Amino acid sequence: MTSTQTKTSTKQISYTKPNINLIEIEVKVLLWEEKNATNLIEKLLAHTDTKETWWSNQLNHYFLADWNFEILIGVLKEYINSDHHSKLENILLNANKHSIRTRDADWKVLFVVKASKDDTSSENGTARLEFEEQTPNLTINQLDQIILDAWFSYQSKWSRNRKDFSYKDFNVSIDKNAWYGYVAEFEKIISEDGDINQAKESIRQELNSLGIEELAQDRLERMFKYYNENRPEYYGTEKTFTIL
Repeated sequence: MTSTQTKTSTKQISYTKPNINLIEIEVKVLLWEEKNATNLIEKLLAHTDTKETWWSNQLNHYFLADWNFEILIGVLKEYINSDHHSKLENILLNANKHSIRTRDADWKVLFVVKASKDDTSSENGTARLEFEEQTPNLTINQLDQIILDAWFSYQSKWSRNRKDFSYKDFNVSIDKNAWYGYVAEFEKIISEDGDINQAKESIRQELNSLGIEELAQDRLERMFKYYNENRPEYYGTEKTFTIL
């Protein structure tokens, strides 16, 4: 039996997703081995409306959200579409429990902020607001340096290969990570006044019908902690580990 977990986001080919009136509800499943990922993909594709929407190689860099957000907003505005400045300010200044990230998805570089809408973490939580904006004139290292120069520091870095699918009314991602092997993420997008618990339950029911289970939040946090403490051994490699 595989394991899973819950989170919140939208996985479309569009790279600009600044609307923070939407909440991503997401559950992670720890598939671990390639054969489990292949089996799940076969089950998804057995549904006639399933489509593979995107494939990418990614670098994801996390920053500790422990410094002055007004300074961060000030240095980033030059690289963010002016139409989205107010949304950037809103999520950073008015939301809670932030996760600050940069991402390189096949050389498309994005600045990402996630903020919790429930009692789970912003890094790996199940219900989150999201701001995502492409910064086309920057490499990921250049974007990172802007954030570092604003006195934020790295929390984590990891690499992954990702396949995205449109399945029923879910967005499903299958990742091969350089730390805990294959992972699936099932996601629904709801409006900010939508029923978070109902959306989570619909994902969990779908997982049950597919014969997979949710990765417990406490286990995921232990895995995330172990990886961060041993990152140089895993980042950019094929190596994986198991934490119970």
